Amino acid sequence: MEDILVTGATILTLDADRRVIPDGAMAVSGGRIVAVGPREEVEASHPVARIVDGRGKVLMPGLIDVHAHAGHGLIKSMGMTDGDAWERICGEVYTTGSTPGFWYAEARLASLERLRFGVTCGVSLLGGGDTVMRTDDPAYGDAHCRGVAEIGTRSVVAVGPTRAPHPWTYATITEDGGREVYPVDFDRQMRTCRALIDTWHGGADGRIRMALVYPVLRDEHERTMAPADYEEAIRQVGLVRALSREAKLLFTQDGHWRGSVRRAHALGLLGPDALLSHAIDLDADEIAMCAETGTRIAHNPSAVASIKGRCPAIELMEAGAVVALGSDATAPDRSSDMFRHMQQAMHYHRRHYRDASVLPVGKTLEMATIDAATALGMEAEIGSLEPGKRADAILVDMRRAHLAPANMPVHRLVAFANGNDVDTVMVDGEILLQGGRPTRVDPVAIVLEAEREAELMIARIGAEAALDIPAGWGRVRL
Repeated sequence: MEDILVTGATILTLDADRRVIPDGAMAVSGGRIVAVGPREEVEASHPVARIVDGRGKVLMPGLIDVHAHAGHGLIKSMGMTDGDAWERICGEVYTTGSTPGFWYAEARLASLERLRFGVTCGVSLLGGGDTVMRTDDPAYGDAHCRGVAEIGTRSVVAVGPTRAPHPWTYATITEDGGREVYPVDFDRQMRTCRALIDTWHGGADGRIRMALVYPVLRDEHERTMAPADYEEAIRQVGLVRALSREAKLLFTQDGHWRGSVRRAHALGLLGPDALLSHAIDLDADEIAMCAETGTRIAHNPSAVASIKGRCPAIELMEAGAVVALGSDATAPDRSSDMFRHMQQAMHYHRRHYRDASVLPVGKTLEMATIDAATALGMEAEIGSLEPGKRADAILVDMRRAHLAPANMPVHRLVAFANGNDVDTVMVDGEILLQGGRPTRVDPVAIVLEAEREAELMIARIGAEAALDIPAGWGRVRL
């Protein structure tokens, strides 16, 4: 890896002192930050081969997205006005309607989107809907991880079994376009998870890590599932959680709400290596449980869940819990642009309290950088610009009409910037985006490949009608 000096930028360090350096420089060597400080001091002590001009730009840690879904990038907007229809499409695609080619193309597209928006690290569940994972065979997860690795961003790929009862029906798409259908039980899904962990966790460059997921168990499941099936689900989640602890992996769950945190606590699932997504309408005792156990929260302010209920992110943080921002991307109406989600978070909670002083810009930025790194257990490596940490950083072009004038850089960045303002992205000191253009890959080829795979998938499951969603011209309700 080449030595790099980024010079002349306004630097938002997000270090312990939250330093903002007006005319700063950052030196990188061996993929790690070796110096951050005033430009003249760093330039004098760190002559390097490659200079990156940061004048007129803000240099900051790469953004971190703590909750998103692999696969969604080729389904976005389909059936978006009907949540049940959306989940049915996800369930079909992620069990019987997708090929490794689908997962590879979607991974490249989603990772390219993250890269373009300055998201250097993100969590991606290998599926979605009601936590339907494509874990019948390692080929699908392998294809996803290969796609991410080609783009070069950092990723935490969450895999796990579907909710009991089993077996679930999965299918392989044959060469002639037919389907070979087969039952998949819990043990087979766990074998798939272990194979993906063995192959990808840590890897050669450490940019891909694995996590484990099991669907949330809510009150409704105890009421509606057969008693034996519910007991089996409890057994299964215990096994998944035990493996996460044994392998020292992040454990995450998607869709906590209205009593499910209390249930997770009773099942022994909480802890500082647990990341609970959405967490809407929590009771006071559940907020206390998260804080007392060190459990992390992925708050997705732009998600449908945040319309149906409210994540008490402010109350959680005031209680001492770590809360980080997620996009819940890409679908059905949201992208991976973390600037958008920071702005949404501020307005979401300010409207709740009817108080414009709630969730100031500095705390909001922390939730997408250093707090997010903490939520993933990676705060010693990423999330701030400090000597010794990995050089995951972005340059945001501030010489744009909506970001001018050049004062109050933190406020200007958080309140007004968007992902397309990102000029340069580096991960481990490798420049992956420069001048807004990827350095490793051809973005047009990635988009065209994704379009082809999306068309094949739509035809395969007969979902053409899901594209015919009324725009709602002249109407205030659909």
